[in-house]
Amino acid sequence: MRKLFISFLLVFVFISASAQVKIYNPDADAEKELSDALTKAKEDNKHVFIQVGGNWCPWCVKLHNFMKEEAQVDSMLHANYVVMKLNYSSENKNPELMKRLGYPQRFGFPVIVILDAEGNRIHTQNSAYLELDKGYDKQKIMGFLKDWSPAALNPEKYK
Repeated sequence: MRKLFISFLLVFVFISASAQVKIYNPDADAEKELSDALTKAKEDNKHVFIQVGGNWCPWCVKLHNFMKEEAQVDSMLHANYVVMKLNYSSENKNPELMKRLGYPQRFGFPVIVILDAEGNRIHTQNSAYLELDKGYDKQKIMGFLKDWSPAALNPEKYK
């Protein structure tokens, strides 16, 4: 009976571990991912949208799912931004990149950092301001994406 219980427990642990959300990769070479994102942003005339967080963070998972499942949000996001997920966890806090990005972790998680195609940080967003009740607010996120898009920051628009 004890062996059966231990076997059941091991199967449960294995299934639970494999079902864990894996949005962020602690083993990723974040500097290379950022370099690739910047190259793509230059080619496509977009900004880089960096979502900083970890698989341990329920609000990070909620934001990821919300932005993927809301068709208008997903469309606006990918029309204007190259998306990167930057891991921040006990396994890898990416300290050098966090320093370069102006220590966005000070706002909690998830936190969004917007870079222009040259790699200049143009905005850091505390995602709490994009929340509504126990989730995210579509209108706030759409407004945020519009306000920090390349078109919104084009100087020609303001002449």
